[in-house]
Amino acid sequence: MTFRIGIISDTHGLLRPEAERRLAGVDHIIHGGDIGRPEIIAALQQIAPVTAIRGNVDTAEWAANYADTALVRLAGRTFYMLHDLKTLQVSPVALGVDMVVSGHSHVPKLTIVDGVHYLNPGSAGHRRFKLPITLATVDIVPDGLQTAIHDLTSS
Repeated sequence: MTFRIGIISDTHGLLRPEAERRLAGVDHIIHGGDIGRPEIIAALQQIAPVTAIRGNVDTAEWAANYADTALVRLAGRTFYMLHDLKTLQVSPVALGVDMVVSGHSHVPKLTIVDGVHYLNPGSAGHRRFKLPITLATVDIVPDGLQTAIHDLTSS
């Protein structure tokens, strides 16, 4: 059986209908920060349980409810969340992390180093420069993680 996680970041107060459609049916949602408004998390919780961290734009009083980093275990896999990958100060390998989720750059990217997946789902909020509008899904399957980055402007 597959456990599907929706991974979104940098909404900056905008939850696009395309994002909601792409996340429909996921088992859990991870938000990598720069939420923008608390209503974003409330809307995502209507889709699936949410684990979220705050980003650099999340400075209002409501954002105190969110940590700068989080470690979450889902379907037997461990995810470490932080907004800006450049601030990573722990060893994901030493922590037994399967995936590091970040945001901040608005650039979608997936790399694998020493067996650890590093995923930035890109930005699902307001377009920045000419960068794509994206989010990601991760399927936890018996033999590992299957990650896809989705361009929301083509859905």
